Amino acid sequence: MPRGGPDGGDGGKGGDLIFEVKPTLNTLSSFHQNQKFKAEDGIKGGPSQMSGRYGKDLVIYVPPGTIIFDADTDELIGDLTEHGQRIMICKGGRGGRGNQHFATSRNQAPRTAEKGEPYEERRLRLELKLIADIGLIGVPNAGKSTLLSVLTNAQPKIAPYPFTTLEPNLGVAEIDLDVSVVLADIPGLIEGAAQGAGLGHDFLRHVQRTRVLIHLLDGLSEDPIADFSQINTELSLFDPNLAKKPQIVALNKVDQPEVQERLAGIQKEFKKRKVEFMTISALARTNTRDLLIKAHQVLMEAPAIEDFEIPIPVYKPKEDPREFEIKREGANEWRISGAAIERAAKMTYWEHYGSLRRFHKIMGTLGITDALKKAGVEDGDTVSIDEFELEWQE
Repeated sequence: MPRGGPDGGDGGKGGDLIFEVKPTLNTLSSFHQNQKFKAEDGIKGGPSQMSGRYGKDLVIYVPPGTIIFDADTDELIGDLTEHGQRIMICKGGRGGRGNQHFATSRNQAPRTAEKGEPYEERRLRLELKLIADIGLIGVPNAGKSTLLSVLTNAQPKIAPYPFTTLEPNLGVAEIDLDVSVVLADIPGLIEGAAQGAGLGHDFLRHVQRTRVLIHLLDGLSEDPIADFSQINTELSLFDPNLAKKPQIVALNKVDQPEVQERLAGIQKEFKKRKVEFMTISALARTNTRDLLIKAHQVLMEAPAIEDFEIPIPVYKPKEDPREFEIKREGANEWRISGAAIERAAKMTYWEHYGSLRRFHKIMGTLGITDALKKAGVEDGDTVSIDEFELEWQE
């Protein structure tokens, strides 16, 4: 510089990686196509002590009910349920410091600077448990999607064969002008669903976040009573708390002559089991409004969702970043590991003598220099720190 003095500007901080709840989403399907996410890097500093711009945060939108786990440790990181709720998953590294921070009265233009802080990286596992007031459950082709379309403004795919629904659908039903409820069509459950048969686990986890269940039976099924027992067995095997949820049982397709012929026998069997049920026809819209009103009445008396078991985060004491470990890997080879020293190595400009001296001071401050001498390091030995190899000299 013409008038001397430090000139280097600071680098900008890297962007944070944030998850945010977006209520219009109801699946995690977008993550099948894109599984790697990176926030923007900070911009380098410039001459005349010009600081670089901060990197932009990356906001990843997820549906309400998304649970985030660390894929490597299975630790619960976050349970996102509310509209607009946010959680920072990875914090952007701070920008490196220019030589203006290392100037002294005796060294006014130091050849010393600092690289930006290394970025954070995590592997995640996402699970979705849809949040709905009322869940529609039953065997495949029981008519749940048709019932959802009749009661709400949802437009699920409907066809006369099993497993038309491959992912849950949500709809909002109006009880009156001021009251509405959210219904979820849970895709059909089959025997062995609790052990993962079919898409059992994917479907059953959504039932955990509903407060009341409408158990829809297919009136044209070979044995609606057996279907009823099978579904409840799968619920209890997956999560014992599911068996405690209030259920309203409804026999569908009563507009069909075959169902009318066997209705008395079905009623008799359910009476033996002391199970009260309603008869409806989703297609003909028979008694569907009465079913909704009944479900809402039960919902008003049902326990809040917080009363059901949800994952609880386990908090563990953080390791001291200043701790380090020295390991001898050969006759003249050593390896140093530790959060603080590895971070300092990544932030060092090895080509600058001033930065190299600063790194030596950091080693002394952390106690690594004395520990290496005590361990028996000698001149010319190779000391490795992360991917860096250094030659030891007194």
